[in-house]
Amino acid sequence: MREGRERETFNHLSFAQILMVKKCPDGNPYHVIAELQEPLGDGRVRCLACPRKCVIPPGMYGVCKTKLNVNGTLCEVNYGKVSSIAMDPIEKKPFFHFMPGTYAYSIGTVGCNLFCDHCQNWMISQSNPETFPYLRDLQPDVAVKEAVELGASSIAFTYNEPTIVSMEWVVEAARIAKRHGIATLSVTNGYWSEEARERLIPLIDAANVDVKAFTDNFYRKVTKTPFLKPVLDTVMALKRAGKHVEVTYLIIPTLNDEPEEIRAFSRWIVDEVGDDTPVHFSRFYPHFRMKHLPPTPIETVERAIKIARSEGVKYVYSGNVPGDPNENTYCPSCGALLIKRYGFAIEKCNLTEDNKCPSCGESIPIVGKCKESREWLSFI
Repeated sequence: MREGRERETFNHLSFAQILMVKKCPDGNPYHVIAELQEPLGDGRVRCLACPRKCVIPPGMYGVCKTKLNVNGTLCEVNYGKVSSIAMDPIEKKPFFHFMPGTYAYSIGTVGCNLFCDHCQNWMISQSNPETFPYLRDLQPDVAVKEAVELGASSIAFTYNEPTIVSMEWVVEAARIAKRHGIATLSVTNGYWSEEARERLIPLIDAANVDVKAFTDNFYRKVTKTPFLKPVLDTVMALKRAGKHVEVTYLIIPTLNDEPEEIRAFSRWIVDEVGDDTPVHFSRFYPHFRMKHLPPTPIETVERAIKIARSEGVKYVYSGNVPGDPNENTYCPSCGALLIKRYGFAIEKCNLTEDNKCPSCGESIPIVGKCKESREWLSFI
């Protein structure tokens, strides 16, 4: 039992009774029918998983290469195959206000619906799912079983964009996890369609959404998508549904680091999402097609944090700056140190049993109890 929730006894019969996926007409054991599709009557089918709404002819794939038209039926490839499995500190995702100090059984697949020039996981996000050589078989029930056996408090869909490119697997894993008292986390780019939001949000307990910039120009140039708005809509939809939401903004020199852009983003957080929403300003390091840019100066991260606080964001954090005091949680009322962190480790918890500041009584929006944890990573 974790966080006071009961878990059903594991047995494969219980899983077999709830699996809902349908096999693809092509007979491939790793292809399943995609739920979010619109047949167009001429053999073509429209994928409804993300705002691209790809119209896919027979025998062809959508731009993410994970949705295949099989004679007029849209199928999702690589069901039951994953690229990455790890037991991560939940702080790595990052989640600082959701079950702090616990571990998340973390899953990545292959593919993404964005094509970011700076992606740090480009080897899996930008690869072809059906030709990627390093895959492991993992059915949803086995993933949840491993999560329970390893002592994870949550299962995270992360690293690439499993919530969209491997949606059928994610839906089944999330349904099973919730039956067994495991929290479900989405670490996501937020580029979801309205149909995807309706399907996924009821199954997700917490999400960290990457708002990669606050201009359409950045999204067009760097992510190869036309608009920022669907990402913002996903954040607001998650919040309206009562889900725990944290937002990450990776600061890239010369591309999204202007003070006025940071200020506009911060005002949006306060006005549309909530001033108690944790915001993570992360430091960029050169990756993939952006090796020509320098790492973000720490001073730029500190400036963004000051701007966000001046606009009324209560919980603002630095990312990729181990040992920085801005990794810590402070009381927004009296300034008392409440959670001391170093990287992904929690060195000290200083909250009351009901998650209030012990100095002034301010209620701190944290889900679960803070636990000290000095280990960083434990790979499977």
